[in-house]
Amino acid sequence: MSAPSLSQHTTTLRFLDSADGSPLGCLASWPNHRFTLTDVVDVLRRFGLHVSDHRPLDEPGAHHFMIAPSGTAAPDAGVLDLIAEAFVAGAEGRTDIDDFSILVLQEGISWRWVDLIRAAVRFLAQAGIGLSPTYMLGCLTATSGYAAALAALFDARFRPGLPDREAAVAAAASAVAGHIDRAATFDLDRTLRGLRSFVDATLRTNWFQSRGTKPYASFKLDPSALTVGGAIVPLREIYVHSRDVEGVHVRAELVARGGLRFSERPEDYRTEVLGLMATQAVKNAPIVPGGAKGAFVIRPGSTADLTTAYTTFIRGLLDVVDNVVDGAPTTPTDTVAYDGADAYLVVAADKGTARMSDTANAVAAEYGYWLGDAFASGGSAGYDHKAMGITARGAWVAVRHRFAELGHDVDTQTFTVAGIGDMSGDVFGNGMLLSDRIRLVAAFDHRHIFLDPDPDPDASHRERARLFALPRSSWADYDPAAISAGGGVWPRTAKAVPLSAAARAALGIDAETLTPDELIKAVLRAPVELLWNGGVGTYVKASDETHGDAADPANDRVRVDACEVRARIVGEGGNLGFTRAARVEYARHGGRCDGDFIDNAAGVATSDREVNIKIAVDRAVAAGTLAPGQRETLLAAVTDDVAEAVLTASRDQVLALGCSEHDAPALLTQHERLIEDLVRAGRIARDGDGLPPTAEIRERSRAGTGLLRPELAVLLAQSKNVVASELAASSLPDSPACTPWAENYFPAEILARAGSGVAEHPLRREIVVASLADELVNRLGPGALYRFEERFGAATADSARAYVVVSRVLHTEDIRTRILAAGSDARSTLAELSALARVVEAEMAWLLRHTARRTLRDVLAGACDDADTPEALVALFAAPVAAALGDRPSAEACRGAFANAAVALRLGTDPARVAAARDALIDSLHLRWLLEGFATRVRGSYWEAMGAAALRDEISDRLDALVVTALDGSAADPTGRTHRLVRLLDRLRGEDAVDTARLAVIAGELRLLDR
Repeated sequence: MSAPSLSQHTTTLRFLDSADGSPLGCLASWPNHRFTLTDVVDVLRRFGLHVSDHRPLDEPGAHHFMIAPSGTAAPDAGVLDLIAEAFVAGAEGRTDIDDFSILVLQEGISWRWVDLIRAAVRFLAQAGIGLSPTYMLGCLTATSGYAAALAALFDARFRPGLPDREAAVAAAASAVAGHIDRAATFDLDRTLRGLRSFVDATLRTNWFQSRGTKPYASFKLDPSALTVGGAIVPLREIYVHSRDVEGVHVRAELVARGGLRFSERPEDYRTEVLGLMATQAVKNAPIVPGGAKGAFVIRPGSTADLTTAYTTFIRGLLDVVDNVVDGAPTTPTDTVAYDGADAYLVVAADKGTARMSDTANAVAAEYGYWLGDAFASGGSAGYDHKAMGITARGAWVAVRHRFAELGHDVDTQTFTVAGIGDMSGDVFGNGMLLSDRIRLVAAFDHRHIFLDPDPDPDASHRERARLFALPRSSWADYDPAAISAGGGVWPRTAKAVPLSAAARAALGIDAETLTPDELIKAVLRAPVELLWNGGVGTYVKASDETHGDAADPANDRVRVDACEVRARIVGEGGNLGFTRAARVEYARHGGRCDGDFIDNAAGVATSDREVNIKIAVDRAVAAGTLAPGQRETLLAAVTDDVAEAVLTASRDQVLALGCSEHDAPALLTQHERLIEDLVRAGRIARDGDGLPPTAEIRERSRAGTGLLRPELAVLLAQSKNVVASELAASSLPDSPACTPWAENYFPAEILARAGSGVAEHPLRREIVVASLADELVNRLGPGALYRFEERFGAATADSARAYVVVSRVLHTEDIRTRILAAGSDARSTLAELSALARVVEAEMAWLLRHTARRTLRDVLAGACDDADTPEALVALFAAPVAAALGDRPSAEACRGAFANAAVALRLGTDPARVAAARDALIDSLHLRWLLEGFATRVRGSYWEAMGAAALRDEISDRLDALVVTALDGSAADPTGRTHRLVRLLDRLRGEDAVDTARLAVIAGELRLLDR
């Protein structure tokens, strides 16, 4: 579609007066003789002007052209002036001269408005309208007046200082609507409506900034207002368009972060970036910002280099977001905004932009953007992820845990590995150095295939370390002497690769020769203990998926099905190595994996902490409590603290999945309810997220199995997103009781030296929300809060308040730390953590049930004025609970702690005496096994679970009443009834089956004892 460029030359075009009816003529000059006559004739043709005659003039580079008459009326002088302006703008590189240029003549609009139409059409093509730009241009040329009307609507909406904007918009919108109403075909209607929706969806633009002289255009959109699009709909989108660069940045939330990548998919980069944003939104569940992603391409024919294109893209983003000036969001000059305050834009390095954070930060500094060098994390004043090895170390936390669950210690016992990547890469290289017990038998990247059938762990570890330190190394640099017999390195361009007997044994194949593509498939299917993905690409799909479902055509030739992967464990340091359905299929066949958004979350968590620490430090510098010269020193000093916090968060998330898997069979019905709730809320798509349909859940229920780890991983992450969203809408994050979740986010040295910046952090509330939601879901598992909502009608904020109180009063994090430090095997540790979670959940349930009851309200009212706030509840219960439990209670010792404290407060007695009475009563009635194992013993339908929970609450209340009776000495001699209850409970324990019928009998017997 593009005509030859006329840029970088002084060019003029002037039309001659043809008022006397003579043919239209024009004078054109390009003094440097760089263009051929054919070039200029073609440019004029793009404007609908066909040259019938030509003669050179005496002035060098000047020419006279005669324009052939057309079948329509000759253009008026105003339109000819617009064509002349467009001709010169094209020559100066300010616009494209292409097939869209005909709109200048047809619509009588300037070249800038043609740029707007071109940008909108190209965006619709990316958005999935299913029509080519050429086809849509044909629709426009067939609808005379529409492009001009659309330009008028855009002008009315966004021209700064318009006196009566409402009337202007109404008039322009009416004209546009009239054209749409008269559309005669479906494709025409779809095109016109799509273009109208682009204008309507635009919330801001830089179109009028700098008096409209910027060489690129930015449009901030509300994608939900578009008439085109797919299943993934971002909250906000910024589209940048210019002659050289084009791209989008999408956000799932206003406060969001994600990388900006140089895309190699010019035809569908938006599809690429939407999928990545969806993954990022799940990956970002434990951190403050939601998911975002950006991608840009260099347009065909452009001579712009990558840095120039990236800089233009960054400028386009910053043009349409707010800055913070004197503590308040400030909209850019000459910008009409239809959205609210929007001042949080952070970006990160990604594919093709790994070393460009300083470039982005330099642009942000030029704009005076309030985040400074926190705008793009990982620059020269930030944390170097490769030097820290943080992404690989985070993924290795997951790998280590999966091996530990199988009884294997990766630090002392050797294990075989096949890999995707090479030692020059951050994730692959760092990962393959994290244990000297690794036996890397095969690996590949985009250049080579590496085979080492029987590697020596120590020698190969040394050689990998050498390659990692060697700049721009490849597998071809691997010392042949360090490779075991029968191995080697082959380029992927080789015609065929001969395989030794040792190589065939290591890969578990019989073929003596394979093509490079076949060999890569064999590596992916190798019978190793770990498949380590540290590369780029989607290499594994489910057997019922097509290669198109993997959305990575570059690797269609080497992709395998998940059921063919024989590795016992998968570590996903790289993104999108498996499709979601592939992970489920792999897990169904016995493989151990969680998901890329779990394994490699440490990188984004590090960037998030970098941004927020820099904000706090910069505020302290501005307040004068920290010397400016100490900023970089302080940031560097807490590097290890940041890494430790991030790796701890990764560990906690992996442990949460382990506990969820431990309880999955018992919680299957409740997990199904959670899936249904998340689907209704639009948080997940059951099929797209790889979650089982109802029929399959029924089959698993009959088989006594639960959700698989990759399925639980989706529920875990999305539960965090839901909890965070609902907490943000409540007042709980503002409670002083939540202060620890803000302060514990920052390293101790930051609190000590930049405490004022932490106290006044503009995202303090968001930090509390993210930290509390992450901890709450990690500790209790996905769906716990949904159970409270179903049982008690408790809102998320109510349940979170109960968690804050319980965790602070019982010091549950200290208990958890002791469990993890005990050195038990992985499965025993998970069982203990699950038991702790059940105790916390039981105490939260007690608090939720009783805070509205008059008995507790009376106690609270006598203790403090503001009885229902979390800080009041903590103050009320802390002392009596501590008195009863002592300094280092076990998890099980905490069961009933709040009930005991309430009784002690009510009766004015010693809390330890109450606890002792409860323990004695539980033991005498043989109730302990039922109370401890209730959560995992009750199975069945939703109603069965709800009924059992209600009866569990009644049993707990009856027990409380019996404790009071025992303490005040008013109990009658219940020996006969006690013996009867004990016999029933012993019989029930022998049957090892708990349901509502049996629980109803036990509750009834306790009721008789309480008379």
